[in-house]
Amino acid sequence: MQHFDVAIIGGGPAGLTAAMALSRSLRRVVVLDSARPPRNAFAEEVHGIVGLDGVSPGEYRRRAWDDLKKYGMAELHEVTGTDVTPDPEVGFTVTAEDGPPMWARRVLLAAGMVDVHPEIEGFGECWGKTVIHCPFCLGWENRDRTWGVVTGDPEFAATAVAGFSAWSDDVIVLTDGATPAGEWGGEVVEGKIRRLHHIGGDLRAVELADGTVIDRQTLLWQLDQRPVPLIAHLAERLGLATDGDGYVEVDGSFHTSVPGVYAAGDLVTEAQAAVESAAGGSGAAFQIIADAGRP
Repeated sequence: MQHFDVAIIGGGPAGLTAAMALSRSLRRVVVLDSARPPRNAFAEEVHGIVGLDGVSPGEYRRRAWDDLKKYGMAELHEVTGTDVTPDPEVGFTVTAEDGPPMWARRVLLAAGMVDVHPEIEGFGECWGKTVIHCPFCLGWENRDRTWGVVTGDPEFAATAVAGFSAWSDDVIVLTDGATPAGEWGGEVVEGKIRRLHHIGGDLRAVELADGTVIDRQTLLWQLDQRPVPLIAHLAERLGLATDGDGYVEVDGSFHTSVPGVYAAGDLVTEAQAAVESAAGGSGAAFQIIADAGRP
């Protein structure tokens, strides 16, 4: 069985940035990154990381591993992690569905979240282009277009028109059939969304279940999310603490409720962006290094 200082489960910005900080600190690292398409596979570009702005997700990963290989401290295992079992001494056995088990002194969970896509005609073709989840990620590319904010959260909707005015001066709220009581603010369109009219992923209009067609060029859609199967499994078996929405709970130093297990990136927060995840991965790595020097 291979032994590592740290096993990182997840090979996105959080996991890769952590691997860099740990490699430069002479820690032997394994990164478990599923061979399945990543969550951002629909996106054509990654934005917000200075010096890498506009690279594709695939190019971002390739460059990251080119950098990591210079240090010779990190290994990539294209496997899906399935369990983390505390060792009777100090450390963990990490198992995967398509690879041998390995041992690590510490574990960093950085596997992100899974978006729950609605079964709506045209959604998949527009997702990551003109149907977006984050204005900081793709707002620039969708500037000066007509926007619709799809949400069932009145508090979020009440801030949407003013909050997104830098990108569009024509913003409405679409509730997709969920209209709880509250102050929504701005123009609100109720009704279930049935179809997105588009040309090659370039949104043209939103069609509701009653046949109403609303001209819109961009949708910012608050999708539901769920944790990857491993996180749900660890919550049940190890008592890994998660909140009501499935996000892993951490303290200010990236510690989870399981000693020796840390978490960073999208799986700990709804404030999700590549640069935020990278910052979290760096912070978690520094904490792992600091903790190693404590009794």
